[in-house]
Amino acid sequence: MSTVFESIRVLLGGTPKRVAKKDLPEEVRELHAHKFADKERIEKIHIELAEKHANPPTEKRRLKRWAVLIAVNLLFVVSYHLDIQLLEGALTASRFAGFHMADLNSALQVMLAFKHVVINLVIGTVTVFILWWLLGGRTFCSWVCPYHLVAEWAEMLHLKLIDKGWAKDIQFDRRSRTWLWLVFVILAVVTGYTVYETISPTGILSRALIYGPGVALIWVSLLLLFEIFFSRRAWCRYACPIGLTYGIVGATSPFTVHYKLPNCFHEGECRKVCLVPHVLDTVLKGKAKALEVDIGADCTRCLRCVDACPTGALTFKYKGLSS
Repeated sequence: MSTVFESIRVLLGGTPKRVAKKDLPEEVRELHAHKFADKERIEKIHIELAEKHANPPTEKRRLKRWAVLIAVNLLFVVSYHLDIQLLEGALTASRFAGFHMADLNSALQVMLAFKHVVINLVIGTVTVFILWWLLGGRTFCSWVCPYHLVAEWAEMLHLKLIDKGWAKDIQFDRRSRTWLWLVFVILAVVTGYTVYETISPTGILSRALIYGPGVALIWVSLLLLFEIFFSRRAWCRYACPIGLTYGIVGATSPFTVHYKLPNCFHEGECRKVCLVPHVLDTVLKGKAKALEVDIGADCTRCLRCVDACPTGALTFKYKGLSS
């Protein structure tokens, strides 16, 4: 249980703790001490990485994830325009084949703003809570959220501009996301209005896709421009309350990205592609607390780290099921 609490602490903006060398399990200390004696294997890994950088392979899992995300959002669009009533509403609140579904953060905002518990919202939040607990809370971010997709495309441009020296990567305190979550909660209670929903790029893009574009897309465009030129994935990393809410849901999820220390030679390829690289602090040399570690609650399960790892040290698993 202490692992879960530590994972949530990091999710809320805390710095990952480093275990003192004397407190590490004996087998971990021995592995850290002797792993790098295998010079032949290390050389092969470096050769493989050089080839990979020279000829980047297609990220098949990434393309599948994009396909799933686009398909989910298009289902809303098609259902609305063809009036087939399979999936009604938008990502913030919807009904799928008669089952109410409500985004957890949006439902919380509504209940706090109106000081009233609506039974359909309760049903919807329970349904969504179970769904995303089974799939891993922040899986929503990388597999469903439309803003995540356009921000990911913007990130690709950002990295190219960084290489040319035409952009900056300003980093902010990760605790800002927690403070903003609290600010929006207080604003909902005090104003009686769902303030966050008016600026949520997730909700704005979802509604724009379904019902047509509006002036709110200017705000989304400004966010993307800021991320392209000044701060890599700033909204998702430092501001989005939705990511924080789903991260808490996924803290005990059976679906995790799993790290195996014996396979790892600490090349750092996984952290280069990770949206939230602090969750992969355990892959840094000397930081792993055990031979096998589940990656923390802030992980979006995008699986890019699994594809990037050259030694199979990162995999994904579903607890309770065999490999």
